[in-house]
Amino acid sequence: MERRCLRAMVPAMFACAAAAPPLASAGQGAPAARELVALAVAHEHGEGVAKNQAKAAALYCEAARAGDAEAQYGLGWMYANGRGLARDDAAAAALFALAAAQGHAHAERMLARVGPPAATLPECMRPEPAALSPGFEIPADWPPHKRRVAALVQELAPQYAVRPELALAVIREESNFDARARSHRNAQGLMQLIPETARRFGVRNAFDPKDNVRGGLAYLRWLLSYYRGRVSYALAAYNAGERVVDRFHGVPPYPETQGYVRRIMSALRMEHHPFDEELVAPSPVLAATARSAR
Repeated sequence: MERRCLRAMVPAMFACAAAAPPLASAGQGAPAARELVALAVAHEHGEGVAKNQAKAAALYCEAARAGDAEAQYGLGWMYANGRGLARDDAAAAALFALAAAQGHAHAERMLARVGPPAATLPECMRPEPAALSPGFEIPADWPPHKRRVAALVQELAPQYAVRPELALAVIREESNFDARARSHRNAQGLMQLIPETARRFGVRNAFDPKDNVRGGLAYLRWLLSYYRGRVSYALAAYNAGERVVDRFHGVPPYPETQGYVRRIMSALRMEHHPFDEELVAPSPVLAATARSAR
């Protein structure tokens, strides 16, 4: 979107942000993210507030971490033009690629101008593990067996830089909190690890809750790194395998996998997750997606 168009939108965004319903499009974000974007635009251009481009960048980044495509585009624009930030075309491209993957047309055009996306996102997009879910609390109305599992996840998840909410959503889908669950494909335990995955991540006893959760968290961490924080791809790969996701360049056309991803994504409203870019090289599907967007 041209910056003059964004400036024109600011008054309307302030007026309707509190009352607007959640957007149907995953690429546009929730009302809280829209409010952050509106504030960022105002600070970027000094409209109604003192001009403060550093503040604008911080606001864009907060909304961008939550998966808001307009915020990703706005922050990318600031990097691409050296506006309040040191010019960094690689960082701009990484942000434009995130927004373009959600269908942001202007981000697609900018991505073609600044070049291929970098393997890493700007530092502000990668919060420290301890800051992943400061407000997470175990629901008080959960039965004891669920609370025990949640407490275990709450203890272990920060060690793997995985948000507890994501791990618990996977556990709910995979085993419904049954540590003795076994599928017809021999997936085992709380996070339904098949023997191959259990061996891959050093799990000795998949029916031991702590051992199982450690293995599942390690796998989620790996998948989030491999897909550079794209939650839908990581979930699809957890369900169907990363080879399948890579082959189909995204969530495969399997009803089971599509339903799995849809249920978890709708419950979490989490498009992007912090990731460790040094853990594994990115999936080739991300480069293919970026090329097709240009």
